[in-house]
Amino acid sequence: MTAPARMKALLVEALGENYSGCSVTEVETPMPADGELLLKIRAGSLGFPDLLMTQGRYQHKPDLPFIPGGDVSGEVVAVGAGVDGFEVGDRVVTGGLGGAFAEYGTYAASRARKIPDHLDFAAAASVGSAYVTAYVSLVRRANIQPGEWLLVHGAAGGVGLAAVDLGKHLGARVIAAASSDEKLAMIETAYAPEVCLNSSDGFRLKVKEITGSGADVIYDPVGGDVFDESVRCIGFDGRLLVVGFASGRIPTVSVNMPLIKGFSVVGVRAGEYGRRFPEKGRENMEAVWKLVADKAVTPHVHGVYGLADWREAFSEMDERRVVGRVIIDPSR
Repeated sequence: MTAPARMKALLVEALGENYSGCSVTEVETPMPADGELLLKIRAGSLGFPDLLMTQGRYQHKPDLPFIPGGDVSGEVVAVGAGVDGFEVGDRVVTGGLGGAFAEYGTYAASRARKIPDHLDFAAAASVGSAYVTAYVSLVRRANIQPGEWLLVHGAAGGVGLAAVDLGKHLGARVIAAASSDEKLAMIETAYAPEVCLNSSDGFRLKVKEITGSGADVIYDPVGGDVFDESVRCIGFDGRLLVVGFASGRIPTVSVNMPLIKGFSVVGVRAGEYGRRFPEKGRENMEAVWKLVADKAVTPHVHGVYGLADWREAFSEMDERRVVGRVIIDPSR
């Protein structure tokens, strides 16, 4: 198995609205350095941060031009010097801060792992950032306990659905909140949370009615109005997890509310958590992949798109039509 000298990739050459600076073009195929693997990429996971990065609106701002796409899976095509434990043809999954939306990519062998037999490439690429974010949020930051009420906003998205899945496994009573009955029906079929809640017309009173005294843990990757209303339905000693701002508005809170209601506002940056605490970061990843290997959690793929269909894939996420992970397969 050999790689061609040049490959197709989705390249961001300028920042702008409506992905105006993005196009599929030919670039030079990278070669693995010492300690690296060259992968023929079979699945790259599209996350909301990828959309923001094309506009320069995410905290990580790579130099132009760049190839977006973090979590990735594929087949080993070449092995750099000093690499043990991998050989050409192995199915592996890994990730980074970009590079997944290309036919080939180089990745550190130390961060790669072989894909469990029961997962295809798309499902494997759906695990990484989504489930590690859920794990850091619920286990490391919230210390969620069995029987606690967990309200998951954006439950249809990749990181939201992972929190629903993991929350169920951890014994929490999960309220999955999403904006449409169609999405909620799919969540109910796939994960059977205790409650599926259409939050399009508000949720504060419904959550209080369901829980009696408010949610113990609220997982919020949406921000904006969702955060504002969450402040009104969190229980005493609750933990309001700030995961992201998919709504586009970064909210604020008057500190008298956490004081009076006795709750904590907890920031979650799963990737930074692993960088600051490398040993805990490795423990997080091992814990997630053990759950996957044991089939205790099950990643859900919304759809798989070819590289030429990248704009349709981006639109699916941008227009909130997604349940689970959107995957781009550059080999199609």
